[in-house]
Formats: sequence, structure tokens, C-alpha cells
Amino acid sequence: MNKQLKALTRTIFAMFLVLFFAVTMIQVVQADDLRANELNTRTLKNSYKIERGSILVDGNPVAYSTPTGDDYRFVRQYSEGALYAPITGYFSHTQGMSGLEAAMNVDLTGTGGAQFFSRIMNTLNGVAPQGSSVQTTIQAKVQEAASAAMAELGVEGAVVAIQPKTGRLLAMTSTPSFDPNLLSGNNDAEIIANYGQLADSPAQPLNNRAIAGDLYHPGSVYKLLVAAEAIESGKATPSSSFPNPAELKLPGSTAVMQNASRTTCGSGAKATLEQAIVMSCNIPIAELAMSMENDAVPNMAKAFGFDQEITIPLKVTPSLAPVPEDKAQTALASIGQLDDRVTPLQIAMISAGISNGGTVMKPQLVDKVITPDLRVEKEYVPEEFSKPISKKTADAVAGMMEKGVSTPEGLAQKSAIDGVRVAGKTGTAENGTNAEGNDLPFTLWYTGFAPVEDPQVAVAVVIENGGGENFNFEGGSFDLPTAVGKRVMEAVLSE
Repeated sequence: MNKQLKALTRTIFAMFLVLFFAVTMIQVVQADDLRANELNTRTLKNSYKIERGSILVDGNPVAYSTPTGDDYRFVRQYSEGALYAPITGYFSHTQGMSGLEAAMNVDLTGTGGAQFFSRIMNTLNGVAPQGSSVQTTIQAKVQEAASAAMAELGVEGAVVAIQPKTGRLLAMTSTPSFDPNLLSGNNDAEIIANYGQLADSPAQPLNNRAIAGDLYHPGSVYKLLVAAEAIESGKATPSSSFPNPAELKLPGSTAVMQNASRTTCGSGAKATLEQAIVMSCNIPIAELAMSMENDAVPNMAKAFGFDQEITIPLKVTPSLAPVPEDKAQTALASIGQLDDRVTPLQIAMISAGISNGGTVMKPQLVDKVITPDLRVEKEYVPEEFSKPISKKTADAVAGMMEKGVSTPEGLAQKSAIDGVRVAGKTGTAENGTNAEGNDLPFTLWYTGFAPVEDPQVAVAVVIENGGGENFNFEGGSFDLPTAVGKRVMEAVLSE
């Protein structure tokens, strides 16, 4: 009997330990994650009982709460709503939240573990609860320049600007944008109607094209990774030369590759890697890629961030660089086609890493969290993300990119800034054919950084559908995204 009682006692004690552990995990360890979960409707409802903290750009609120006389007590408002919507997102009764409103919800509502004692003191002192404010890394002047440049062209796409040495995001636009005020009022019927119109729009303004949504073929900006892998592995140098035909029949295939010019890469019997980058030639790059292992360039892409979970703290859709099955696929993938897919943020990270001596810094959108009594509760410090290439390799690739801007044959020359050394690379990605067999409009790219000797900004610009109707769906990367990139870099350098 005693033996049975001992076994029962031990079983009950073990169950108690399991229960204690589970409760501790839920109420303590996982508490912040559960509060932040966008499916937690109680958190959303409770958040209207307090004054939500502001989201700041250059110290000025771009999202803030205003008292009301209704049951909700507060209404969320957005100054220059569409300009900062890709960053702030929205905070809505019926549609939940997105952007920093969702990613930093625990801080904005003051419900995080770090604010536990502050909540107790406020309760004891009869102080109304209030959330902390979130200071972003965005620079208003740069964000405005990026948004205005895209708006003046009347195009769809995105712009990302990064400070290479820190990973701080200086601008992040997605065009077309939307006004978060349409989703943040206290009239639920209006919110539902407005959300329906935005969700059903063919232009998909709710998609953050800079970090999510439908990923893009990178086109020729992907060639930077081919060059980086070849130089880092010792397979080539900028002066390495390759056969220079006007057409290349892909091995084991009936497909024929051409350069965008439909001619040779320069006039010689051979073309160098430098020429291929400066003039954005396909054939020498494909020849180089096929001389390496099929997984060589995809592995380099992963070292720069492809196929990895990245948060800024917004969740970033991973860019994709699958390993090609054969040499023909390797050739197509090397020029940013086939199954390569990217976000503009990822392309900006490539340029930022090259400009920063081969070190990629973790991209960050939040600078600090500030309590209602103006104490800095959290402060984000620069963090290394990866070091995919050596400084020697980075300098070699940067030198080729600079010649793409500074020489007459360079396709990125329209990003040149007087008195500044600029490095750049254009890209034009094909998107297949429609049901009638006609080519779909191209995706246009530009990425670059400046100044070369002391980089202050790395930028990526993507423009959809060949520039759209304003450019007869046939605009070029030589001028459209390049002009946007130049304007963004000028905004940073003028600070």
C-alpha cells in the first residue's frame, strides 16, 4: 500500500511540475509573443483602453493617438499617412494591424515585460496607462525624395535606402501606397468598406513591395553575386576574359542566350568580367557561372541573406536563389532569371555589403523605444548580419560598379552625381509571356551606393511593368530607376 501511495505521490508531484512549467512558459516566457500575436483580438481590444505610443520619424510623430468622446476613448491618426504607410502600417478595429503598429505593438501599448514595473507604479499613483513611442531610423528628407521621385514618374515599385555601416534603413517606400487613416477611424462600417476597396484594387496598395508581396526577378543586378563568388573563390578577376559571341547556345538545350544589345559585349573577340558588369552583358556572365559548380552562386546569395528569415522588425519575405539543375539553368539563373526571386531590401543589402568592405549589417527600422517619461527603454545597436566576401573582393566588385557609372559605356551612368564617386548597377528582368505569346513588360532595377570611398547610402530601386502606361510599358533601367536612385542618394548626401 505504501509503495502505491509513493508512486501516486510522485506522479502527482511530476504533474504539478509539468503544470508549473507550462504556466510559467505561457505567463512569463511567452507572454510578450502572445500579446504581439496578430490573432490575439483581446490584445487589440485592450489596446484601445490606453493612449497608444507614437511612431516617430526624426523625432516627429507620424502615427499617434488622439482622445475621443466615444467608447473607444482614442483614435489612431497618421500625419502624411501614405508617405509612411509602408513603415507604420495601420491599426484598425476590424482589420487588425500591420507594419510597425503590429511588430512593435507590445511597446506601443506599454504591455511588454520591460514595462511591468512602470504599469504597477502608474496603477498605484492613479496615472492613466500610456504606451511607449517608437523612434524609427527613417530620415524624412530621404523618404520624401524616394516617394516624390516614384510619384513623379507615375510608376509602381519600391525604393529601399540603407546606411551601409550600420544597417539603418533611411527610406522604405512602396508605390502605390495607401492612407492608414482610412482604416483607423472609429466607424467600423467605413473601415470595412475602405479596406475592401484597398484589398480589391489591382494595384495592391496594401502589399509592401519593399519587403513582401510578389517577389521580383532580379535581372542583371544578380550579376553582382556572380562576380562576387567568382572573385572570392579565385575563379576570376575583373580582367578575366571570356569568349564573346553574339549568341550562346545553352548546353543540353535548344535555348539561345543573347546580350540585351543583341550584339557582342564590346568589339573584341573576348570580353572581360569588368566589361560584362559595366555593360551588363549576359553571355560572359553565363559562361563564368557555368564554369563553377551549380550551387556556387546560390550559396553566395544565401550568405548575403537569401533564403533566410529576416525581421527589421517587420517580417521580410525571404528572397530565393534555388540551385539550378543543370548548366543551362545555371546560365539563366546567373543573369537573374529562371527561379531567382528577390525583395528590394535584399538587393539593397547586396550593395550595402559590397560598399562596406564585404560586411553586411543587419537591416534595422527601429532606433529606440522611448517611455512616456522620455526614458530610453530600448536602444538598437548596429549588428553584423554576415561577411560573405573579403574586403579585397568587395573592393574589386565596387570598382566595376563605379566604372558602370563613370565610363561612357556604363549603363548606370545616369546615376552620376557631380563631385561624388558613385557605384551602380542596372538590371532588366524578363517576366515571361502572356496568353497570346507576347512578352510581358520588364521589371526595371537599379542598385548602387555613394560615396565609393566612404559610403553613406546604398539604394535599391525596382519599377514594375516597364514603367507602366506612362512609358508605354517599355521604359528602360538605363534611366527610370537610375534617376530615382540618384535622387535618393543626393538626398542622403545633402544632409
